[in-house]
Amino acid sequence: MNGLKGMHHVTAITSSAEENYKFFTYVLGMRLVKKTVNQDDIQTYHLFFADDKGSPGTDMTFFDFPGIPKGSHGTNEIYRTGFRVPSDAALVYWVKRFDKLEVKHDGIAEQFGKKVLNFVDFDDQQYQLISDENNEGVASGTPWQDGPIPLEYAITGLGPIFVRIQDYKYFKQVMEKVLLFTELDQDGSHHLFEVGEGGNGAQVIVEENAVLPMARQGYGTVHHAAFRIDDLETLHQWDEHYRSFGLQTSGYVDRFFFKSLYTRVAPQILFELATDGPGFMGDEPYETLGEKLSLPPFLENKREEIEGMVRHIDTVRSSKQFEKEYED
Repeated sequence: MNGLKGMHHVTAITSSAEENYKFFTYVLGMRLVKKTVNQDDIQTYHLFFADDKGSPGTDMTFFDFPGIPKGSHGTNEIYRTGFRVPSDAALVYWVKRFDKLEVKHDGIAEQFGKKVLNFVDFDDQQYQLISDENNEGVASGTPWQDGPIPLEYAITGLGPIFVRIQDYKYFKQVMEKVLLFTELDQDGSHHLFEVGEGGNGAQVIVEENAVLPMARQGYGTVHHAAFRIDDLETLHQWDEHYRSFGLQTSGYVDRFFFKSLYTRVAPQILFELATDGPGFMGDEPYETLGEKLSLPPFLENKREEIEGMVRHIDTVRSSKQFEKEYED
């Protein structure tokens, strides 16, 4: 059975698809590569932000469930999503940018030998920029070539995800024996795990915390995180592997853009395994990725109904020219 290859995507919940689009496009400079709907709840938008080409391991996706309340952070939660930038100098650029745009952040700090910058969005969704300087391991993606961020500072892909857990002893067993991660380091209550080729794109930081109240899912929180696998054959092997440990799974789910398998590995912690392909360019050309409402073939016959349910959001960027925004 081939192992996990690192991060594939993270899916979170937003209070506003429109504000979410503005923040990721105009503040973070990530490319909207797919505008679709939640396949299990077709009145809900599902937006995919990624690198220039929509590469696996680079995308953060969002649901905007109508009427959902604000979530609360706590324990038993995937509570922060990392993004990779090329260098320590890039973090200095982002501090200046966040200050100018009034994005709340904690300043540059060090974490397991890497420079990082924690910040939040308008929903109090928690993120981190992590420097790839001196990083080795899983290759990152290609920054959005036509976006507003100078390429030498731009986000290139996903970094570590952060999990806060009440029963660390159990979760460590899951990470090592089920998911086949290796614990590399520890700093107080924080434990650094790595899989596959390793590096910033294949790491999970687990915080042991039995003090905080249980997290409550809602907007401003993460829904699930996904790890990369090779193909459908590997997915079926992992399904059997999970079941051998007594874990329940979704079974194979065809998401059109990739093949998936879902498993709740601990209370409130939902992990997905997702194949690298087919990818996001099967129904849209590179030049206009994310500009139309994209529906998988099994929902295409409901297009008129779906377009009547979801609000129109103008995501056309191919006709616009973004100037690179240097921060003095």
